[in-house]
Amino acid sequence: GILAPTGTPVDRSVHVSLAGIEAIHINWNKIETDPTLARSSSDLRPRAITAFMLGLDSRLLAFKLQREINQYAGEPLLAIFPGVALQELWDLMRVAEQALRIISLLVAAAAMVGLLAVSLAALNERRREMAILRSVGASHLHVMGLLISESTLLTAFGIVLGLVLQNAVLGVLQPWLVDQFGLLLPLGLPGAREWATLGGLQLAGILVGLIPAWRGYRNSLADGLSTRL
Repeated sequence: GILAPTGTPVDRSVHVSLAGIEAIHINWNKIETDPTLARSSSDLRPRAITAFMLGLDSRLLAFKLQREINQYAGEPLLAIFPGVALQELWDLMRVAEQALRIISLLVAAAAMVGLLAVSLAALNERRREMAILRSVGASHLHVMGLLISESTLLTAFGIVLGLVLQNAVLGVLQPWLVDQFGLLLPLGLPGAREWATLGGLQLAGILVGLIPAWRGYRNSLADGLSTRL
């Protein structure tokens, strides 16, 4: 029968019995022409297997049993721990994970630099607006708060938009990913680690807003109202 999907590569596998594996290696196309070559189910019992999984009641005996199996003289056997083998695999994958993490940090840094450049360019175009606000009684802190709020809101909007687009894209591609690769990427809100990363990104956006805010604070009222030719 067909098992329920698990969202793992197991969904792309076919599970058969040992007798079925033995029957696969028999030349069945000749049986269709010569029925005398057909075997009974008792003849399909395998005489040898290539691997099997063994469970122990006591974990303390694992290394002892591994040594005895590896030193068995009657047959070239090899005993391995699946957990150790998987850990070695994840150690190799961790290098790629760290590389992707560095790339994501560089992308975030580039976004912050772009936000800073846009804010400074907009500040130069709005110097007269800042001066008018100052002339009607706005304090330095009020002007700085406006500039910091702008970068804060832009960063928050980018984070929210990114989360919405991520879930939308995953929602569209999830059936295809499960069908083609057996990958089930869950939808929903980020975890604690992702929230910490997004919080750091939001804090970086606030800190970036301090630079144009300080520039706006330094601009004098006379310089803002003067006409440059």
